[in-house]
Amino acid sequence: MVPDDAGGGLMRTDLLFDPVDGLDEALAAVDAFDTALVAGLLRPRPDQAAGMVELADAVAGTPLAARVAEAADQTVAGAAGEDHFVALAAARAALLGSVHDALTARVAEALGRPVAEEVAPGGTGGADHTANLLAAARSWLSDLARAGWQGIDHELVGGAAPVVSAMLPDPALRRQATLLDGFAAELAASCPGATLERIPVRRWADLWSRALLLTLPGATGAPAADTATGRLLPLGVDVQEHATAVQAQVHAVFEPADGGAPRLVRASASAPKPDTVVGAGLWQLLRPHLSLLTAVSEGRAMDLDAMPVTAEGDLVWDDALARAGEPADAFVTARVALPAAAAAATAPLDRHPARIAVPVLLEGYEARQDDDGLTFRIAGHRLPVDTDRIPAAGPLTAEAVATSGACLALLRWDAGEFHVQPLAVERTVRKKAVAVHAGAWAGGTTDKAGVRAEKAATGAVDALRERAGRLLRK
Repeated sequence: MVPDDAGGGLMRTDLLFDPVDGLDEALAAVDAFDTALVAGLLRPRPDQAAGMVELADAVAGTPLAARVAEAADQTVAGAAGEDHFVALAAARAALLGSVHDALTARVAEALGRPVAEEVAPGGTGGADHTANLLAAARSWLSDLARAGWQGIDHELVGGAAPVVSAMLPDPALRRQATLLDGFAAELAASCPGATLERIPVRRWADLWSRALLLTLPGATGAPAADTATGRLLPLGVDVQEHATAVQAQVHAVFEPADGGAPRLVRASASAPKPDTVVGAGLWQLLRPHLSLLTAVSEGRAMDLDAMPVTAEGDLVWDDALARAGEPADAFVTARVALPAAAAAATAPLDRHPARIAVPVLLEGYEARQDDDGLTFRIAGHRLPVDTDRIPAAGPLTAEAVATSGACLALLRWDAGEFHVQPLAVERTVRKKAVAVHAGAWAGGTTDKAGVRAEKAATGAVDALRERAGRLLRK
C-alpha cells in the first residue's frame, strides 16, 4: 500500500483520519458506565446513576433496550441482581462492538478490501456441573460490581480461587478459568482498592464485562470450522508477553489450492512461562508447538493439507498437516497477495476496538521522532508507530523502523486514533535493501546477536525443564 496521493491509489489514507459518525457518543456512554463501576453499584451515587442512564439511552431502539433500561433502573435503586449486571455488560459489549464494526468497515474502505461476513454464534448449553461453575463465577463477578474497584480487598478477590480451581481441569471451561485467574491476580496485586492512586478503569471494565458474558451458556461455542488446503504465505509474527505466559501469533495470507480468493489467516502458539525467561528465550518455549515459526525465520511458505481453520480465520495448527514450501519473501507477499486478501469475520463477543489488527504495507512515508514518539507522515497525516510492541525476542528495533523505507505492520486503534505496530521493515544498508523482521529468530538463527541471546536463555529454560521433570517423576 502507498499513500493515496503517491501515484498508486492503493490506500485511501485520508479515510483513516476522518471522524466516524457516532463513535465518540458510543465511547462516551461506555466511559460513563466504566466510571460508575469504580465506586461500586451497591448504593450508586447520583453521578453513577447518570452513567447507568447514559448507557441505557445509548442502546435505546435496539433489542437490548427494555432489558437494559430495567437493569439501569434496578441498579440506580440499589437492587440489581446478576441478570441485571449481565444486561449492563451486554449493552457495554454491544456499544464497543459497534465501534469495532465501524472502524473495521472504515479500514476495509481505506484499503479497498472486502468486508468480512458475520459469523453465526455456535455452541449450546453445558452440562449441569458446568452450569453450576459458571453460576459461581457470575456470582463472584456480581459481587465485584457491587463493591467497585475502590472497594476490593483480599477477601473479596480471593473468592475467585475456588471457582478457578474447579474450572481449570475442564477443557470446556479453560478459557473462562484463565480469564478469571488473570483478572483476579491483577485485582489482588492492587488490593486494597481504597488506596489506589490510579485505576485502569477501561481495562478492568473490559475484563469484568467479558468475563461476565462468558459465563452465559453457549457463549464460548466455536463457530463452524472448515479446512484449508493450499499455500500459506507468512507476513510476520506478533509476540504478546506476560509475566506468566507468552503467545506468538503468525499473520499470513492463505492461497487455496482450488484457485479460490486469498484470505487472511492466523496461527498461534501459547506457552506458560516464568518471569525469568525473556527475550529470545521465549522462542524455546514456543517452537515445539508451532513448526510454522521455523518457516517464518527461513522466509518460506508452507503447504497445508486439510488444516482445520475456524470461521474467524484461526488455523488449528497440526504439524502433520503442513510441510515446508518454497522461499516466500514477506514483502513480496505484502505487495502482490495482501491487497486482494479478504479478512475473516470476528465473532460477536470478540468485537472490540482492541481486537483490530489488520496487516498492512506502508511505503512512501517519512519517519519522524519527537517528544510524542515515532510517527510516520503519510499524505500529510501523522500515523503513530507503537514501538513498545516490538518484541525483544528479535532483531527489529525502533531505530531500524525510524530509518526504514517500507514497513509491514499491523494497523491498530487505541485512544481515539489509528496507529501501527511494526512486524518488519525494509531499510537501505550500503545501497542495498535489507529486510529486518521481528520474528527473524523465531525458528533459530545464525545471527550473532540472536545466537548470544539464545545462549543466555538456554540455561534458564533447561533448568526449568529439569525441575519440571523431577516434579513429574515424584
